[in-house]
Amino acid sequence: MAPRPNAGTKGVPRADREQEILRVASVAFGTDGFAATGVADVARAAGISKALVYSYFGSKEGLHAACLAEAGGLLAAEIERVARDGSAGVERGVRTLAAMFAVLDDRRHLWRLLRDPSAAVDGPAAEVVARYAARIEALAREGVLELLGDAGITDELDVSAMVRTWLGIVDSFMDWWVAHPDQDAGEMTRRVARLVTALAADHTRRLAARTPRREDAAP
Repeated sequence: MAPRPNAGTKGVPRADREQEILRVASVAFGTDGFAATGVADVARAAGISKALVYSYFGSKEGLHAACLAEAGGLLAAEIERVARDGSAGVERGVRTLAAMFAVLDDRRHLWRLLRDPSAAVDGPAAEVVARYAARIEALAREGVLELLGDAGITDELDVSAMVRTWLGIVDSFMDWWVAHPDQDAGEMTRRVARLVTALAADHTRRLAARTPRREDAAP
């Protein structure tokens, strides 16, 4: 008699089975949202029993928190890698976005998972999101301090405002990209570089137009 598809983990190492459950659950949560996804849906997609999912993660909330931890850790690790590669200023910002596009190119559901409006606002999942958000914000602050410091700006409120602005820019670019699945990571990286370069060039041009030439300033 052939074994049932959900008969258990026989022959599959626990770590491998856990990763498979997380992969399937992340797709489900990131596609349909936390509220619309049940443990039975995940178990069915993974070809295992609900009892097995519960034995690994304890609850739907525990499974969701584990998915968020994996997604958040993946993004934070990429952002940290760019922070240590020697790039700075605007280049660091563009390289950070490029890294995020690359790591999520074939799994954009992870961004939707992290931004799910139906997720609980407290409990284990919210704690995981808050932890990784703080980690990413600290990296953003590091980059902003470097950028503004080069311009001689040290005011704490300026720094705080710029950190919020940069994080908002990142979220906006990522949301737009996820909503345009025809755009791959390479195309999106080129788009960001093009737009940022255009903004920087416009600022430089306007600044030059307002600055008097030396011969004009002479008495």
